[in-house]
Amino acid sequence: MNRNVIVLGAGMVGVSCALSLQKRGFTVTLLDRRAPGQETSYGNAGVLARSSIVPLNNPGLWPKLTSYLGNSHPALNLDWRRALTRPGWLLRFLWESRPSQAAARIAALDSLTASTVARHRELMAAAGVSHRLRETGTLKLWRGEDGHAAAQAEHDFLKRHGIASEVLDRQGISALEPALKPIFPAGLLTPSNASVDSPGAVTAAYAALFAERGGRIEQAEIRTLERKGDGWQAQTDKGLYEADLAILALGPWSGDLLAPLGLNSRLDVERGYHRHLRPEAGAALSRPVFDVDGAYFMAPMEQGYRITSGVDLSLRDAPDNHRQIDQATASAREAFPLEAVVGETWRGCRPTLPDSLPMIGEAPRHPGLWLAFGNQHIGFSTGPITGEIIASMICGETPPADPKPFAPGRYIR
Repeated sequence: MNRNVIVLGAGMVGVSCALSLQKRGFTVTLLDRRAPGQETSYGNAGVLARSSIVPLNNPGLWPKLTSYLGNSHPALNLDWRRALTRPGWLLRFLWESRPSQAAARIAALDSLTASTVARHRELMAAAGVSHRLRETGTLKLWRGEDGHAAAQAEHDFLKRHGIASEVLDRQGISALEPALKPIFPAGLLTPSNASVDSPGAVTAAYAALFAERGGRIEQAEIRTLERKGDGWQAQTDKGLYEADLAILALGPWSGDLLAPLGLNSRLDVERGYHRHLRPEAGAALSRPVFDVDGAYFMAPMEQGYRITSGVDLSLRDAPDNHRQIDQATASAREAFPLEAVVGETWRGCRPTLPDSLPMIGEAPRHPGLWLAFGNQHIGFSTGPITGEIIASMICGETPPADPKPFAPGRYIR
């Protein structure tokens, strides 16, 4: 068996792949231009999302499209330059939301999220960061009276998939989170979700665990990836790295290395923003909350209360557009007593494929090149199982989840 591996990308998915392969006796080098956990894995709500089993482009997207197109809704910003640059991708994204596809994709996501909390709990214990884990669930909130029906429908849906939740009225929400202002008549508590107080620090701790166990971490700008004999080599600004196998886990930058190989993965990106605010004295939340109408997460973090924005469908490297995060900040202030902004507003990218499922498996026509990207909004949650799927497939073991729905061949020919 080939025993030398380079993993390109030190976010949660890449670090998890490195740990899973290291556990099986491989010699692993982890490469990234930045320190582990400092790109996409840094800028999320820190939720370990057992309940995130509905793809973003589900059948419920269609009735909302008209309200999104004017770029006034906080949930979505669409830069029409991007739509015109890649119209085929956007059309495929919408086509994949047809009802006939929903059940299979929900089942696929369910297989990835089912063990999320347990896998992270084990890794945090091994990395010595169990104190960062909160097993207090997440709270979803609605501002309108129609939220009662929406909360009940989601409760019923989750119950059908074996996920417990509890519908709350205004009084129930106040009893659970007294510091929230009483503007939400309906809520849904999902106890099986968990969260952390610094996703970047957790990813860095997993990478430190990998290094303690003998793994090699190199910070270098990756310029090219190409086949070399029976193996693979990555050219960086600090030299050449060679190995028998390569794992590409660079999230939204993965396509940049695949294109010169003649591989089009149909990968695109969703941009997102967050900022931290300081709470007023005595105000606190016990768990992340999601304001459905405001389209933001508010999560207690080490740095303050993190407010996240909706999806920004702009070109990956376009200048910042703070419309959504400004709207989210204003809405969050309506819901919770917040004071000054702490630090700078952060922007990052989520890797997105047209069917909202990740790409996990060996690249067609390129033996020894394994792909692990496209986990969209749940990469922090599903990194550990993604690493286990990749490692088990390489070693000929039975994967912990059926890899067929995530096969690269569904887009790469």
